[in-house]
Amino acid sequence: MSSSSTVFKTGGRRPPPRYTQREFAEGDWIFEEETLGTEMYIVLDGQVEILKQVAEEPRQLSVLEKGDFFGEMALLEGLPRAAGARALTPVKVLEINGATFNQMLRENPEIAVRMMRKLSHRLRETDALLRELGAERSPYDPAAPPEPAQETHPAAEQLVHVKSGMEFALSASSETTIGRRDPATGIYPDVDLSPVDGQRSISRRHAKIFRRGGKLFLSEEIGSMNGTYRNSERLETGVPVEVALGDEIRIGVVDLELRRA
Repeated sequence: MSSSSTVFKTGGRRPPPRYTQREFAEGDWIFEEETLGTEMYIVLDGQVEILKQVAEEPRQLSVLEKGDFFGEMALLEGLPRAAGARALTPVKVLEINGATFNQMLRENPEIAVRMMRKLSHRLRETDALLRELGAERSPYDPAAPPEPAQETHPAAEQLVHVKSGMEFALSASSETTIGRRDPATGIYPDVDLSPVDGQRSISRRHAKIFRRGGKLFLSEEIGSMNGTYRNSERLETGVPVEVALGDEIRIGVVDLELRRA
């Protein structure tokens, strides 16, 4: 397997987005189900099969060819991969990280529309496949019973506004969204920094802190403005970094510190 960096030129003042071209031999896993991932991929050549464990057996959900994309769910959500991707033939792909994806959407919003159409089509295909496999109900069926409540535990950490001392407790669930409330769009993040963001520098869905394996990670959401920082180091969009008690976290122009509750 080999890789090389490729740069595509675009207009505007921002530097052009950077893409990494990678090659996989037939049978190689590009990524496996339930692994963490911060990249998505576009097929340049060859075929990629998407596989998911169903009734303890790997089932082929789809076969992707030149021009198709995959892996975007983990990049957008910061959650483990919902399915695996394996090279069905020798393949070449473009690997796109969160920062590059964010810039692509800003410079060409039509990409988002195309992705939504493609995702809607995939959803219907997956729904039909699960029904064929004998699932009692599709997980996308609105009449299906609700999923079990997410396991919660008392939050042991909080974000403290450095200037005012105002405290913002992390969510008791495994994920805490950080941003600015907006009743007009129905966005209510777990941590609403509006009271300490006089300059409105924070996006509605700006960042999130999530727990994995007893550790905390901070990740900037796609589309956020004005940056997210840990100890003065700016985060790449969609790329999680580990945070610990005492770390200085800056969301937009709001300075915070991660402390024990």
